[in-house]
Amino acid sequence: MRFSDMSFRTRLATSAAALSLVLALGGGAQAQALKEFNVGFQKNGVLVVARQQQLIETALADEGIKVNWIEFQAGPPLLEALNVGSIDFGTTGDAPPIFAQAAGADLLYVAALPAKGNNSAILVPKDSQIKTLADLKGHSLAFTKGSSAHNVAIAALEKAGLTYDDIKPVYLSPADGGAAFSSGAVDAWSIWDPFYAAAELNYGARVLAAGPEILGQTNSFFLANGTFTKAHPEIVAQAIDALGKAGAWANANKDKVAEALSEATGVPVETQTLTAERGEFTVTPVTPEIVATQQLVADRFSKLNLIPEPIKVSDVVWSRPGS
Repeated sequence: MRFSDMSFRTRLATSAAALSLVLALGGGAQAQALKEFNVGFQKNGVLVVARQQQLIETALADEGIKVNWIEFQAGPPLLEALNVGSIDFGTTGDAPPIFAQAAGADLLYVAALPAKGNNSAILVPKDSQIKTLADLKGHSLAFTKGSSAHNVAIAALEKAGLTYDDIKPVYLSPADGGAAFSSGAVDAWSIWDPFYAAAELNYGARVLAAGPEILGQTNSFFLANGTFTKAHPEIVAQAIDALGKAGAWANANKDKVAEALSEATGVPVETQTLTAERGEFTVTPVTPEIVATQQLVADRFSKLNLIPEPIKVSDVVWSRPGS
């Protein structure tokens, strides 16, 4: 099963969830440009800290801009909403913006969150006969389609000398993936924290290979609606500066990050402690080196025909005014 150009473009244009957000929030970027700033987030990482400490709200307070927070379970639907303008700003892992750009989404990379990949892994049950990445051949591997876990899965196959056709990909949301993994319905699972940590602590999952072994340097990204950013670069810049403060605080206070994540998600603090300890929270510009790494990810998906045509990541990287 592969991404279809038409099907993904249609999802971007007509996502019922995204369109309902437009109605609920009273319009997209243009309708609310100077009144509201709509932030899409998943309940992890720097945005959780920024939301708890109201750092973006403080940064935009003098301009009278209200900040709305809209939760998503994964990156692909967040970027569908970003494309149609129902959110102005959000964060995802490395793969979702590649699929979105390939489908013509209106987005820009505006900042990055480099990491060593410690928060992702391919897991197997503790008593699994799968001992190496090469042993995945012929087995089912679950991951969220178009997510960073998808990239980890493909990179792991490359490392093991396997092809995409050597496994049985099972496309599941993180929650459904956890249920399938815990019940034994899938043989392996490519996933990120806190689901990764929960599987280790609750199911006794064994790490077949972790992110640093598979990929080395990885990146998450802060992305913004392109039309909104071009009209209001100062708002995006202020949000990024606020996130920089959140990241610096998080790096120095990982115990408190765990508490914040637990409060936000309801996930036990023990699980979020492991998540926070593995986390890296420094917000940076999207440097040429980061663009080059992201281009390798895009080329990986293009080579497998998982995106309709090759893309050039640098085409959608924002140049901050004055940088």
